[in-house]
Amino acid sequence: MVALLGTAGAGVAVPPPPPNPSDSELRESREAADAKASEVGQLTSRLAEAESRLAALQTQVELKMEEANKARVDMLTARDAAAEAEREAQAARVEADAAGAAIRRARGQLDRFVAGSYQQGSTIGSLSAYLGSESPDDLLSRAQLLEAVSSSQLDALEAMQRAQVEKSNKDAAARKALEVAKQRRAEAEQAKIAADEARAAAIQARAGQASRTSELEAEKEQVEQQLYEAQSQVDGLEGQRARYQNWLEQKQREEEERARRAAMAAAANSGGSSAPAPESRPSPSASATVEGVIARAMSQLGVTYAWGGGNAYGPTYGIRDGGVADSYGDYMKIGFDCSGLMIYAFAGVQALPHYSGYQYTAGRQVPLSQMRRGDMLFWGPSRVHHVALYLGNGQMIEAPYSGGYVRIAPVRYGDIMPYATRLIG
Repeated sequence: MVALLGTAGAGVAVPPPPPNPSDSELRESREAADAKASEVGQLTSRLAEAESRLAALQTQVELKMEEANKARVDMLTARDAAAEAEREAQAARVEADAAGAAIRRARGQLDRFVAGSYQQGSTIGSLSAYLGSESPDDLLSRAQLLEAVSSSQLDALEAMQRAQVEKSNKDAAARKALEVAKQRRAEAEQAKIAADEARAAAIQARAGQASRTSELEAEKEQVEQQLYEAQSQVDGLEGQRARYQNWLEQKQREEEERARRAAMAAAANSGGSSAPAPESRPSPSASATVEGVIARAMSQLGVTYAWGGGNAYGPTYGIRDGGVADSYGDYMKIGFDCSGLMIYAFAGVQALPHYSGYQYTAGRQVPLSQMRRGDMLFWGPSRVHHVALYLGNGQMIEAPYSGGYVRIAPVRYGDIMPYATRLIG
């Protein structure tokens, strides 16, 4: 009977132990991952500086574009003013020319009248005009004519002369206005040329900076891939260590089970009785719980981003922020923001506050080199402003920003916080 029990026990024995990496191997792999994380951090800082310069150049471009637009509007206004001044000057010249012609006609008629009526004297109304009369009737007629000339023709002549002066003044004013308008138009055109040149220079500088930024991004992606590989090495070794620990636990349970059976057999052989130990139901494994959290998050892929939206039961209306979110109408949308998606994903595990900064300290913090599937990742650096759920293999799920949707994206290491937060395991 004992031989049979021993054979049965051997039949259910645990398999040979899996590889068990040494502590030094684990330490070295973690140090390598931390070194790569540090390198990514340095590149991230350089990239942030380049992006800051790029943003400043973009602001300069936008400013120069607005200056060019202003110059263009000023130029069009000056052109309109010049055209109006030209029309006014032309009208004034026409009026002045007409007035001058009328004056010349009146002066000619008057000169002919005086020449034909008087052969003596050089001044209209002089005594010689009377002395040339041949009879009292002729004298009376000449006096009447002279009176008529002095009271009407001379008045008309003076009036026309005044009109000519006034028209000449108008012509001069119109010409001055035209000169000013032309000057304004020239200045506006010059301003537009200068603004266009400045805008072109800013765009050229931005293109050069964008090229450098692209180089940094490519370099950063390469190092991030190396970091991912180093983290995968850590995960692999830690997985081996975890499987070895599970093997040890399984082996210990088998030995305890053998001891229990031996005790029961000994009690039976001695005639005693012993109540069987109650079986305990194993709790769901940590990995199963992690998969449940991830499944809940994945079920919301494509749901609209709404700032302030989301709770343990699903997406909700967003709220007003008085700024960017309002401009996207988030308060009228049903969806999640980043921390709201985490609340929903972990609803069956732990209640979380609706603020990524508090979620950062809601669980056990682990170095990024040790992050694993189901951990929360955060971005700062001075103040936490975003959170996402790590899926493994360098991927994460997040509610990104106003105008976006819940999505899967590569992990971004720019401004990432140094620790991941683990709520399970």
